[in-house]
Amino acid sequence: MNIAEHRAAIDRIDEQIVRLINERTKHVLAIGQIKRKLGQEIYAPHREETVLRRICQVNTGPMPNEALRNIYREILSGSRALEKPLTVAYLGPEATFTHQAAIKKFGHSTNYLPLKTIPDVFAEVSRRTADYGVVPIENSTEGVVTHTLDMLIDSDLKIVAQIILPIQHCLVAKSAKTNIRKLYSHPQALAQCRRWIHENLSYVDIIETSSTARAAELAAKNPNSAAIASALAAEKFGLKILASDIQDSSTNITRFLVLGRQIPPPTGNDKTSLLFAVADRVGALHDALACFKRHKINLTKIESRPSKRRAWEYYFFAECEGHMEDTPVKKAIKLLEHHCTFVRILGSYPNTE
Repeated sequence: MNIAEHRAAIDRIDEQIVRLINERTKHVLAIGQIKRKLGQEIYAPHREETVLRRICQVNTGPMPNEALRNIYREILSGSRALEKPLTVAYLGPEATFTHQAAIKKFGHSTNYLPLKTIPDVFAEVSRRTADYGVVPIENSTEGVVTHTLDMLIDSDLKIVAQIILPIQHCLVAKSAKTNIRKLYSHPQALAQCRRWIHENLSYVDIIETSSTARAAELAAKNPNSAAIASALAAEKFGLKILASDIQDSSTNITRFLVLGRQIPPPTGNDKTSLLFAVADRVGALHDALACFKRHKINLTKIESRPSKRRAWEYYFFAECEGHMEDTPVKKAIKLLEHHCTFVRILGSYPNTE
């Protein structure tokens, strides 16, 4: 076949793809009507994750799995918007890594609401101004985001999904690197690029900002200045990328939580987050953790946070493999309640690593 013949074949295939996408969408809309009658949420993270896993399983190439996931993520986003336009609140402003994570999960056919603080995100979802919220929970090099943990203690919202986002920091500016005299960025980004800054820009004045997007905005306005920010922020504020992947760790990953109101059903590969408190006695924490070992549940995370109600009283934030409806997890949590003064399930959701 020559080029013209290949292109004619592609055109015919494109017509079939469009027809099949619309046929698929009709089924999605029918499901949406059934969900509304049953009072179910339109967004179904468990189902979407199953779809994404399945298309990777049936993929025989040459299209890579990640590219297929991106394509289908937008198909899911467009279909979801026809069922019910969603509003997703996130820790803003626009072009932050939290914004990037939200787009990765919900696609571009979604209304996004940037907010100034993590409590604002919780508040807007609680008031139903937003359908879902996206907040950071931990970074692989800088650790847990304590403000998010503290908000989870008093909130009735549930964790319905997680987002894993590799963090790729860039040096962005309008001027040449040799002319840079000021460097703007968020404290977390500065910490994650500490060694690179020392080796490449040790002579500049470092100015902390409220977000990496705000840093990019300032770098765009001020001559002889630069920012450490995302490629998305560089595009938004018309900055050149002078250096990419400048983070000190090549495995710099941030995990985000999706906040909602209904816990999704099991997928077979899930994670459960919970809060608990123990009595002030010898061995109390050991006895609590033994509940997971007894039922062969892998505990993947545990963090302590002050209760802020009484001095030296703590809550424990824990995560384990499995769904709260899985029999071993259900038994472990029931046993845990006998050893604790307080137990609350924060959510069970697909374990997208």
